Formats: sequence, structure tokens, C-alpha cells
Amino acid sequence: MDTRFPFVEWFRNSSPYINAHRGRTFVILIEGEAMARGRGEQLIQDLALLHTLGVRLVVVFGIRPQVEQALNEAGIEPRRHDGRWVADEAIMACVERVAAEQRLWLEARLSLGLPNTPLHGVELTAVSGNLVMAKPLGVREGVDYDHSGEVRRVRVSAVQGLLDRGSLVLLPPLGFSSTGEVFDLDAAEVAQHAAMALAADKLILLGEAAGLYDENGALQRQLTPAEAEPLLSQIEPGCEQARHIAAACAAARHGVARTHLLSWQDHDALLGELFTRDGVGTMITRHRYEQLRPAELGDIAGLLELLEPLERRGMLVPRSRERLEHEIDDYLVIERDGMIIGCAALHCFDETQMGELACVAIHVDYRGGARGSLLLSGIERRARRLGLGALFVLTTHTAHWFVEHGFRPSDIDSLPTLRRDTYNHARKSKILVKPLS
Repeated sequence: MDTRFPFVEWFRNSSPYINAHRGRTFVILIEGEAMARGRGEQLIQDLALLHTLGVRLVVVFGIRPQVEQALNEAGIEPRRHDGRWVADEAIMACVERVAAEQRLWLEARLSLGLPNTPLHGVELTAVSGNLVMAKPLGVREGVDYDHSGEVRRVRVSAVQGLLDRGSLVLLPPLGFSSTGEVFDLDAAEVAQHAAMALAADKLILLGEAAGLYDENGALQRQLTPAEAEPLLSQIEPGCEQARHIAAACAAARHGVARTHLLSWQDHDALLGELFTRDGVGTMITRHRYEQLRPAELGDIAGLLELLEPLERRGMLVPRSRERLEHEIDDYLVIERDGMIIGCAALHCFDETQMGELACVAIHVDYRGGARGSLLLSGIERRARRLGLGALFVLTTHTAHWFVEHGFRPSDIDSLPTLRRDTYNHARKSKILVKPLS
């Protein structure tokens, strides 16, 4: 009997990411609400797995709900301004106590290694300390923030040294000054500055929301800082999502390759984002990780893999490696995180000022979007730059799509002489033409 385990196939497909993440530095923020809602155990297991796979981890933990509970129990009503509370002596006493308790709890859970537990056999050293230097927010708009502060700098060499020795670094939302004071910090700001100072490969922000959504309620998989920042005007200043967007955009602009907005409410979010191609949340990058670009010789293997299923079904004429190498300058490709997921070619017939749109293909997992239209637009722009007056296409399966995009049925007499002579009458391809003027 053929017994199949979905996990095995997922594990096979995750191997490129396991290799890519090994030795990389990730800064991960876990907001305090995740711990308060009982998600800590699962997240610690995921952190331990990442550590086992060779990821260098800096974990920043929030404590807002725990501090609020402690303040309520003590009968203390904090003053708030612009999303931050004014941390006087009484509030700081609660902040320091809660931060210490949360750190000790995390260290204890990261030390768990009993048989029949997920961390059995994992030797994980968690280290914290005076690794973040801070300064007071001071007086702003007439409000003295007292012991509420902001990050001055992260002690990079100390953190790097700990990571080099295989330790997991824990950073509470506290900072220290050269005068010996302790300041209450925003955990998202700590994570942002740690990621920037370490030139981290990823900044991962685990909050309540699953990511960022457009006006239709669709999850935005990828945004640039310029696309994400306008959302700040639509949400409450100082709220968790506002803090996360600001931190992610600042990190992206200062050299952090990828920042991720995920929900701790999704038990699979962290591993799903890191070990699948499409992820589960919103990624903010300075440059898009899905891009339309001219093909290169290094894309040949990816093109062959993309085209083979379509050639096998008779939708495309088979193309050899040698032919692709010879015609590679004719191709545009859509690359997604290192994988070729779409392509199209423009073959020019200068004597008639016509170009053939050929080999239009989209990976089966990425159809249904606008990628075909993106390829067509790219080919049309290239054709116009070359002074071509029209495009023609030969197709057996997708004539309807081309008609929807401005092509009109034609006949063999409309083709350039060279292409007319090589027309395969056995395939009976439909001929469609689109003027570019």
C-alpha cells in the first residue's frame, strides 16, 4: 500500500530554506501578549528548532500586558502620552520586576531538556545582560517622560561574541545609561535597532495581526517601505501595528534584507514564513523579492524546469538547452525568491517590424494573478523600444487570453516570411496579431 505523509513532501521542499538560513542572524520580537495568552511554549519550541538548524537568534520580548496587570494589582494608573506611558519610579519598579520574571521564565523554558519533550537533547544557552544602551525621551510637548527612554545604541561586539559562541541572546525592553539608570523601552524599537546594528538577515515581528491588508481585506504578501508607511496614517498612533510598521520600514531602509510581520496567534506562522516560498504574513523589503527582469544564462535550469510540464502537455514547442542559451537575450523572466516562476520571449523580425511573443509560461502554483499581464506589458515595452509596430503570437491553448489582451485573429499571410516558412501546419496553431501603435 502506498502510504504518503504530507509532512515528508513539505520537509523535502523546505531543504533550500534550511540551507539558506544556516549561519544567518535573525532578530525576533515576541510581544508580551503572546506569552500572556499561553503561546510561549510553542514559540520556544520553534526557537529551539531554529537554533538546532544553525540560525543565530536574538530574541526581544515584550512585557506590556504583564506590566499592565502588575500596575492594576498595585492600584497604579499610568499616565500615557502618544502611545507611551510616563515611567515614574513606581511604574519602573513594576517594569523591572516583570522584565526580570519574564526573562527568568524564558531562560527556564529554553533550558528544558527532559525526555519526551520537544527540547530533549537540545543544548541551548540563553544569555541576557546590559546589551542595549538607552537615553531618556526627556520632555516632549510639555510632558516629562521620566524613565521612559529610547535606544541609544546596541553593543554589537558583545552580542556578536555571544552569537559566535552559539548562545541565544535575550533582549528585554530595557536600556541602560552611562549614568547607571535603567529606562523603559519600546520592544519593537529594541528589535529594530538590534537588527540594524547587527545587519541581521531578518527582523521578525510577532504581534497580534497576521500582517497588513489592502482596502479589500486581502493580505499583502510583500511591500516596500514606501508602500507600507502610508498605512500609518490609517491606524492609531502608538498601537502595536503602528510600532511594528515603523520598525519594519526603518529596518528595511537601513540594511536589513527582510522584515516579516506575523501573528503569534497562528501556531504555524514562524516556521511557515521561514520554510515555505510564499510565507504566511507580510514581508517588507527595500527591493521586491518577486521581480520582472531580463533573463540570464544562469536562469537556463530554471527555465527548463518551468517549461517542461507545458511542453509535455503539448502547450509549448519543446526547447532544448542549446536553443535557450542561444536565445536567452530574447527572454524576460519573473523571479520569486530565487525561483523562475514565469517567462516570455520576444523574437524580432526586423524586415517587417514585427515581433513574435513566444514561450509565455507561468508556474502552475502562481497562476490566477496578473503575472501573465505583467510579462505581456514587459514584452510590449521592449518591442516599442526596438521600434516594432506589431506583435504576433502562435497558440494552441490560450487564444482566448490573448484576445482579452488586445490580440486579434489573423492568418498565415500576416506572418513574416521566415516565420511563415517555419509554421508547423500539424500543430494548427492559431495566429493572433496586436498592433503596438
